[in-house]
Amino acid sequence: MYKDFFGLSELPFTIVPSSRYLFLSARHREAMNHLQAGLGGGGGFALLTGEVGTGKTTVSKALLAVLEDNVKTGLLLNPTYTGSDLLEAICDEFSIEYQESASLKQLTQSIYCYLLNNHGQGLQTLLFIDEAQHLSATVLEQLRLLTNLETESQKLLKVLLIGQPELQYKLQTEELRQLAQRITGRYHLLPLTSQEVAQYIQFRIQVAGGSYDMFTAKAIKHIAKQTHGVPRLINLVCDKCLLYAYYGGEPMVSGVIAEKACADVMIFQRPVPTNSAINSHVSGLNNSVNMNVGKPWIAYGISLIGGFALAVLMWFYAPQWLGSKSDNQLSQSLAVQEKPASSELPQDVSVPMRKTAHQNRVQTQADKSAESLISPYIKQSHNPINAMQTLFALWGYQVEAKEANCHQAPRADLYCYQGTGNLNQLAVINRPTMLTLQANYRTYFAILYRVNESSSQLLLADKRIEVPNEWLKQHWNGEYQLLWYSKMADQILKINDSGEYVTQLNQALSEALGETLLETTVFNQDMKSKVEAFQMWQGINVDGIAGKETLMLLDSYTNLDAPKLVGAVEDESQHLDGSES
Repeated sequence: MYKDFFGLSELPFTIVPSSRYLFLSARHREAMNHLQAGLGGGGGFALLTGEVGTGKTTVSKALLAVLEDNVKTGLLLNPTYTGSDLLEAICDEFSIEYQESASLKQLTQSIYCYLLNNHGQGLQTLLFIDEAQHLSATVLEQLRLLTNLETESQKLLKVLLIGQPELQYKLQTEELRQLAQRITGRYHLLPLTSQEVAQYIQFRIQVAGGSYDMFTAKAIKHIAKQTHGVPRLINLVCDKCLLYAYYGGEPMVSGVIAEKACADVMIFQRPVPTNSAINSHVSGLNNSVNMNVGKPWIAYGISLIGGFALAVLMWFYAPQWLGSKSDNQLSQSLAVQEKPASSELPQDVSVPMRKTAHQNRVQTQADKSAESLISPYIKQSHNPINAMQTLFALWGYQVEAKEANCHQAPRADLYCYQGTGNLNQLAVINRPTMLTLQANYRTYFAILYRVNESSSQLLLADKRIEVPNEWLKQHWNGEYQLLWYSKMADQILKINDSGEYVTQLNQALSEALGETLLETTVFNQDMKSKVEAFQMWQGINVDGIAGKETLMLLDSYTNLDAPKLVGAVEDESQHLDGSES
């Protein structure tokens, strides 16, 4: 309808996948590199996960496009199969003949013969399974057995599992541990950054024949914020924007049009968590009250209100109690500390900080100065492996490059958590964190080492660098990865469970909520109510199940021996003139 009005040859924001509109962000390219490495050599399985609409299909299509000619590929979509259904679908995809009503053994033998024949011709067989979160544990185990056929150097069948985040949780169960150990390449695809949203919109307009920028900067900023960088949602919103602009005879999409389009589209979408811990808390509280009418909330409501008030007070006043620097004490020049011989911490570099309101006129110059100071260290920090090695070191582990990843963390009794959030949320988790930062359209990685009210310390290229929180917000897209430890970490505790871990959960909840222990060793309704109360307090999904996120946040309140993010910042810096700061 609006195509001729804007001079477009086709609709640019259709949600139908097309190779012509293949936009590979830095994250998409990084995902391809991880998956290619995982499927190369002798690997048997690779895993690609991501939320709905983040571009998993885009990555898989791009990966298919770069495969060599000696690779035979098959693709299974929406696999709600039984064990025999899966084998029949594989046979159909690769045109393998089999008898009607063939047994599992016969189907397996036919597939084995096909794989051996391909290997004899120098061909590699690769199977893509989309929406793999729908596969049952039995079917996934059947798939693992298919990859048992191998030579001395490689598997004859390689499999890429593509699915939503719940696929990761399914693979962490006891019955699928053998399959999980065979996954040699993993990547969790996160949404686009604000910069990438702008590039994505412009790219699709140009492919559709557009000759000018049709969206104002304000419109793009609002779209990025409301869609949280999810490409499919961006397409829906942008299509609606162009339609409204056409109706109004506007040659460009303004901020007002973008707001209206976002309101119309996003109201029909599943709510996306906001970056505000308080908003998340209120939303979780409202939903929980509606779904759990009649449950014993009164006793825990008082604890929630008091706990939330205490958390707010601690956030605003803890830096003062802990002796952090006030704004007028922060250095305005580069300060470098020589690394002490006995210290394992990186050197210090202090980036100029923002000061009072009357100095706003020189803020632009200060920002440029900060960029010039930190730029040399950014150039040395594009490798996430180095950052992960630093993160492990903070927990007391010196690991080799091949071990510096989430997959290897359980070997050190540590657990990895990946997510998106803000500084407030990371301060609550209170663990050193690897941040994914952006500079000049490139991704780099830093360890968030300390946080206080106005500044943060980053470990970057063997230096400890202090930056204003405002600077960090401009360069961090919210993506993070951290390590944590708990004796219960590999558990998912729910109603009617019993045993040692339930006892530990009871103790942790009582300590965090400041209440007496329940006299039970069974996960009963009272304990579920306690779990729900804690989840409401933390502003996370209230389901009464003590899963990974709940246990990690509990550990933040009860594990006093772990490295902390919020705390007194060491005052060890020395100015270039030799004077103490």
